[in-house]
Amino acid sequence: MSALALAEISGMVEAFGKWAEMAGGLARRFDPFFSLALFLAASCLMIWRLGVMENKGLEGTVLGTLIMPYASGFSNLSFAYVMGRTGSNGVMVLENCLVNNVTNLTLLIGLPALIWSLNLKSAASPGSASAQWSKQNRLNYLSLLFSLTAMFFFTGALWVLARDGVLNRDDGLVLVGLFLFWQVIHIFDVMKNNVRRRRSLPWSIAVDIVLVVAGGYGVFKGIDRLVAWIPKTGQGLLVFDNLGWLSGLLMVLPNGLLAAYYAYRRRADIVYSSQIGDGHICIPMAIGLFAIFTPIQIPSYLPLAMKIILAAGAVHFLFIAFWGRLPRLAAVAMAGAYTFFIYKGILPG
Repeated sequence: MSALALAEISGMVEAFGKWAEMAGGLARRFDPFFSLALFLAASCLMIWRLGVMENKGLEGTVLGTLIMPYASGFSNLSFAYVMGRTGSNGVMVLENCLVNNVTNLTLLIGLPALIWSLNLKSAASPGSASAQWSKQNRLNYLSLLFSLTAMFFFTGALWVLARDGVLNRDDGLVLVGLFLFWQVIHIFDVMKNNVRRRRSLPWSIAVDIVLVVAGGYGVFKGIDRLVAWIPKTGQGLLVFDNLGWLSGLLMVLPNGLLAAYYAYRRRADIVYSSQIGDGHICIPMAIGLFAIFTPIQIPSYLPLAMKIILAAGAVHFLFIAFWGRLPRLAAVAMAGAYTFFIYKGILPG
């Protein structure tokens, strides 16, 4: 390679470095709005491309349980990683995950049910043209009940492991192991369905995976920048001591967009399973992952938060099992319970 070509390459690298530095300066100047926009845009990219996979062999409740939670819940995993990297108190990770799960099970299912109605059962008669769709709804309905049952086990496992007042490395390994086993079950479920239907995943799904990874990196950088922007001291709402609450509320925004989109499309199975599956990302995965590297001291309010999550899950289980939907009156009660939860501030910030 000639000296002239090397000089040109060196000049291009230097120019790119200056451009990147200037762009970084502009981004810092407009923070936190730039970081918030990056977080939301990257989350939407992940949800969009994961949604495309619906017609590529990943359908229905499996899509909501196995795929969508990684789009909406990746931010919680990123938050746990950022907190662990900075050596922060694990209580913030607990707050983030508990606020996230309570919001998913109350507000983000209650509001779509109130506006669009979430009906898992088809009114088709056995001899009608839509009988096959009715059969698929019944399969989704059973899968959803299975996912809710797993939520009870995961939450109960966290509660039992936390009874000694701390989540240590061994506890974290147990929680992460439970989550990975749950994912393996669904991976084999997808493989069985594809064999039964005599089809395979198309090669184009690799493009979607690349875009999802890019979106995940954007989510991580947005959260990393937002955490760095929050003042470490001071008074008011936007301070570091309230980071668990603030991050928990922020990170449900992608979940809300996802729930509204699929409720509008009358895909109640994905609305339910995506919100419940996102809860699985938080409990046990995010909490367990943090505990592996840094012990978490259990706050006094954890049992109360566990009871709220289990009670909300029980309400959904009963309505889904007997009615196949969440009645609008119950949806109003769910939204009201969430409003009371935020107003009273159960988790001290």
